[in-house]
Amino acid sequence: MDNRTISQLVRQQKAGHALQQAFYRDAGIYERDVQRIYLRSWLYAGHQSEIPDKGDYFLLNFAGESVIIARDQEGRIRALINVCRHRGSRVCLEESGRASRLTCRYHGWTYALDGSLRGASNMPDDFDKASSGLKSIHVETFGGMIFVNFADTPSAFEPIRRHMESCLRPYRLDECKVAHRQTYPIEANWKLAVENYTECYHCTTAHREYARGHGLALPEEKYADLLHDVMARARTCGLSDERVARMFLDADGFGNDCGYERYPMLHGHLTGSRNGEPVAPLLGEIKDYDGGTTDIQIGPVTFGLAYCDYVVLYRFTPRTLTASDCDISWLVRGDAEDGRDYDVKELTWLWDITTIADQHIIEHNQEGVNSRFYEPGPYSKMEFFTQRFVDWYLHALQ
Repeated sequence: MDNRTISQLVRQQKAGHALQQAFYRDAGIYERDVQRIYLRSWLYAGHQSEIPDKGDYFLLNFAGESVIIARDQEGRIRALINVCRHRGSRVCLEESGRASRLTCRYHGWTYALDGSLRGASNMPDDFDKASSGLKSIHVETFGGMIFVNFADTPSAFEPIRRHMESCLRPYRLDECKVAHRQTYPIEANWKLAVENYTECYHCTTAHREYARGHGLALPEEKYADLLHDVMARARTCGLSDERVARMFLDADGFGNDCGYERYPMLHGHLTGSRNGEPVAPLLGEIKDYDGGTTDIQIGPVTFGLAYCDYVVLYRFTPRTLTASDCDISWLVRGDAEDGRDYDVKELTWLWDITTIADQHIIEHNQEGVNSRFYEPGPYSKMEFFTQRFVDWYLHALQ
C-alpha cells in the first residue's frame, strides 16, 4: 500500500471503532509505522545498572535494526548503530558483554567504545578513518532509564523529564538495579500488543491473578473511594500526592508523550505479588506501603507499574509485520541481594504469568483480525485509553 492510499485509509477510519484490517496486515503500513513512530520516538533501551562499568554493553534490537548501548572509556553512555562501516556486518553479536573495543569479526575493523574507528588494515593511503566511525543516535538518561532516538533532530526530552520527575522521585530509580529482564515474543502486529496493554476491559476475565489485587477495573464510585484513601496516605509514606497527570498521546503533538496515574490495590494487597505481600525492600525515599501503585508511560510504547518495593518496565517493539516483542525489566533497590532481600521467582511471578496470558490473548486477536470476516467493532467505555492510543497513532501516521 502506497502513502496516498494509507492516508486515505486513515481518513476513512470510523471514530470510536477498532482499526481496519490493513493496519495489522499491510506491509506498507508496517514500514510507515517503523519510520513515523519507532524512528522518531524516544524508546526505552534499558537501565544504567545493566552497564555499570566502562566497556559494558547490551543490544537494542527491533524491526531489523540493532543498537549497541555501551559505556565508553569516559563513563558516558553511547548509542551506536550496530553496522560496520566497511561492508555492513553486525559488529556486536552477543546480546550483552564487556569489551575494551568493538571489533567486527568479518574483516577486523576495530572501533573505540565511543564509536570512532581505531583500526582498519590494508586500506588505501587516502582512506579517511575519522569519517568512518560507527554511526550514533541520540541518547538520554532519566532516573537511571536509558532512552534513544533515531531522528536527526529529535523532539526535546526535557519536557518528559520535567513532567515525570516529581512523581518518580520517591522511587529513586537511578539507585535501582535490574533484578531480571525477559523478552516475550508475540506472534502478532505490535499495535495489537500495545492496544491490549492500554485497556483493562479484559482484566477480570483473563487475568484473575492481577484482578484480585488491583483496582483498575472497579466500578467508578468504589474506585474513587479507595483511591481517596490511598492518596490520603501517600505523603506520609514518602510518595507524591499528585494523583494523575496526563499529557501523553496528544493527537496535536508528537514526541513528548508521557504521564502517570495512581490507582488503588485491593483486599489488603500491598504490592503486585502472589499473595499481595512485599517481595523486595522499599524503594528510595518510600517509608511505608500506601495501598496503591503508579501506572506510568514514557513515549508511545514504554509503560510501567511502580510499586513501593519494585518497578516493572514494559517496552513493545516490532520484529516483523506480524511479530513483536514485549521486553520487561524488573527493578529493585540497588543494594538488594537475590536470595536475601528478594527471590526472583516471587518477584517476577505476577507479571510473568500475566504476560504469558497476554501472549495468547494477543495472538488469538491477530488470528481473528486475519479473518476474511473481520470487521472493526466499537470500543467499550473501559477502552478509552486504547481509543486514545489509536487516535494518536492515526495522527502520527499521517
